[in-house]
Formats: sequence, structure tokens, C-alpha cells
Amino acid sequence: MTLLRLEEKIRDKTATIGIVGLGYVGLPLAVAFAMAGFKVLGFDTQQKRANLVNQGKSYIVDVSGDSLSSVVTGKLLEATTDQSRLGEVDAICVCVPTPLTTTKDPDLSYVIQESREISKYLQPGQLVVLESTTYPGTTKQIVLPILESSGLRCGIDFYLAYSPERVDPGSKDHNVRNTPKIVGGIDPQSTQLAQLIYSQIAGTVLPVSCPEVAEMTKVFENVFRSVNIALVNELAHLCEKMGLSVWEVIDAASTKPFGYMPFYPGPGIGGHCIPLDPYYLANKARELDFHTRFIELAAEINEHMPYHVVSHILELLSISGKSLNGAKILVLGVAYKKDVEDIRESPSLKIIQLLCEKRAEVSYNDPYVPRINVPAGDMKSVELSGEYLASMDCVVIAADHSCYDIEQIITCSKLVFDTRGATRGIKQANVVRLGE
Repeated sequence: MTLLRLEEKIRDKTATIGIVGLGYVGLPLAVAFAMAGFKVLGFDTQQKRANLVNQGKSYIVDVSGDSLSSVVTGKLLEATTDQSRLGEVDAICVCVPTPLTTTKDPDLSYVIQESREISKYLQPGQLVVLESTTYPGTTKQIVLPILESSGLRCGIDFYLAYSPERVDPGSKDHNVRNTPKIVGGIDPQSTQLAQLIYSQIAGTVLPVSCPEVAEMTKVFENVFRSVNIALVNELAHLCEKMGLSVWEVIDAASTKPFGYMPFYPGPGIGGHCIPLDPYYLANKARELDFHTRFIELAAEINEHMPYHVVSHILELLSISGKSLNGAKILVLGVAYKKDVEDIRESPSLKIIQLLCEKRAEVSYNDPYVPRINVPAGDMKSVELSGEYLASMDCVVIAADHSCYDIEQIITCSKLVFDTRGATRGIKQANVVRLGE
């Protein structure tokens, strides 16, 4: 299939789109293409996920059951675990995980494995786009050689580009349609095709000169957030020592109409990107004998926050003559941010682990996360009631879900430690906020 033929199929929406990885990035992307009128074939290694998709049942907060069911019923979206069907599609978007190893080195095993699978079934004229977060150089140095091991040549027989995912889980304001897409191809034809295909679902698509720029853009966006969150977390420490409210400082600073944007302190950072991207960039920098000291320091500050939270709880309990050993601690929210079910890299999990290590009696409530597994064992979300709150020595607000009745929590609890600013503006003797 020639370049012009693929362009034609994209424009008249007869192209079939393959989405590899039906998680927080892949499933919303698959539904977006399907709702735009394309036939979509989703791939996942988990049969359970494929079954749920084919039943029209969403397991991702950003994908409504109605929208998923409508495209499945309309035969626009199908899911499979059969990778041999990669040969059936015209374009392949790769949305597989890129975690860290235990030594905080990039783990590209999923990208490498999927590239090998695609190379087995790669067809002339296909477009392959990597969306997984990674360091600059991955598309050209790792994915490209594997795909060309098929005997097909990029830019002639197939096309390859990188387009970073920009998902904000749980956001009601930002989605695939209104979030600009960045695309960078191995060659101009690859960039052109990637721009064309994403323009079918995104209002704005910005081409850049090469995949490395697109890859660096993604990492930089999240490192920017990591550094600024670290700055405000460090400011929170200082405000605690000075008897000031970091929340009041942020509110005051936010009135400046230029040169400032607000970031907020918290119990730590979570999700797939912000905790990982600094290490992806730092690892790549070390290959060039360059050390990203500022970026790595920010990551260290953010990673220390769960320890700071636990130390703060210890101090609060000691005021009333209690210790953590045997103390009843309720953690509200184990998702890494409000109103989502995502617990990847959640600081709440680390807080629970640290509290358990100090022999506290820890329980948690999260309406989005019914069960978790921590080193201390499996835990189940407890029912939140006034009686249960009253029985706790300390209630820790670790994720400020909108559904939480803050007034009830404060009224019924002996001690509330708020790490998210959910109680801002409330002055009660039993309420203590991080950064104050």
C-alpha cells in the first residue's frame, strides 16, 4: 500500500486502527478513533480486559460505559489478545507500559517485546506510532531497528513516528479531542501520516522535526511538573517551621497575573509519568556523561514526602501521649489523585507501608479502590461512618476525593491530618494541614 493509498484510507475513514495496550492511554484512544468512525482493533495481553471491552464494560474512569458500549455494539471496536491480527490493521498505536526497574532504570521490555511482535506481522504501507513515555532516542534507536529486522524499510515500506500521550486521568476539562497532539516521524512521510491520522480525533496536531523532539517534549512536560511540585513541597516544610500556611502563600501568589502558576504540596507524587520521567531523562543524560542534578534532586524531594507525612503523624500523636505502635490510623484515599481509581506509584501506598512497619493499626477507605495489596498483606476498603471515624486516633486525608464529606470527617474524628488542603479555610483544633 503506497503513501497516497494510506492517506486516502485515513481521509475516507476506511483505515483500520490498531491500539496496542488497552489501559489508561490505549482504551480512551481506541474509543476516540471508533467514535470518529474508524474501525478499531484493540490488543491487550490480558484476556480479562479484552473480554470487558467486547462486552462494552469500561474499567477506565475516563471512558464511560455508554460510549464504549455504543462503539462495540456498532462493531467499530473489537478487542483481542491475538497479536497475529496486527497484520489486519493500517495503523498501529503502541500504548504499552514503560515502568522503572527496582534500581530506577528505564524498563523498556514492553516496548521491545511489542516491537518484536509487530515486526513479525508488519505489512507494507502500515504506520506505527509509539505513544509510551520514554527517553529521547527510543523510537529511532530501539523500535526502528527491530521493525526493520522484518526486511521492510522505514519510509519506503512502512512508516514510524512518536506521539506522546497526554492523558490527564479523571480530568473533566481535558481529553483526546481538546488536548493538542505532538507528532514526530522518522522521515517527513511518517510525520505527515501521523499528523493526518491524529487530526481525525484531535483538534490540534503539531508536527515537530523528529521523534527525539517529541520524546523530549513528553519527558520535559512531566519533569517541569516534578520540579515545581518539589519546590512547593520544600516550601511546605519551611512554612511548617515558620508557622505560616503554605496554602495561604500559594493563594496570595496566584493573584499575580504573569510569571507564576500555582502548584500544590501533597503526600508525594504518583501516576505513571511524574514519578518516572525524571529517571528516564537522568538515565539518558548519564549516557552522555551529563548529570541532571536539579531534576534528580526534585525527584528525591518528592519521594521523601511519604516519610515526612508519617513523621508528622508521629509528632501529632506524641502531643497527646500516643505512639504509632498500636495507633489506629485511617487513610482516606489510596488513588494517586482525586476522583480516579489509579493507584500506580501512589504515595498513599508508601504511607500505609511505613505506618504498618511502625506497627500502627492501619485501615483505608477509597470508593474507587475496593482492594489493595501492600507488603503487610491484602487490605479492603472499610465503610466510612461517623462511628468508625470516631474510633480512629488519626484520620489522614491522602486523596481529596470529591465524594468525601469533609464536614463529617472533621466533626467525627479526634484528629485529622490533611495532606491535600481539602480542609483549607477551616479552623478546628483537631485539624492539622501539611504545610502549616
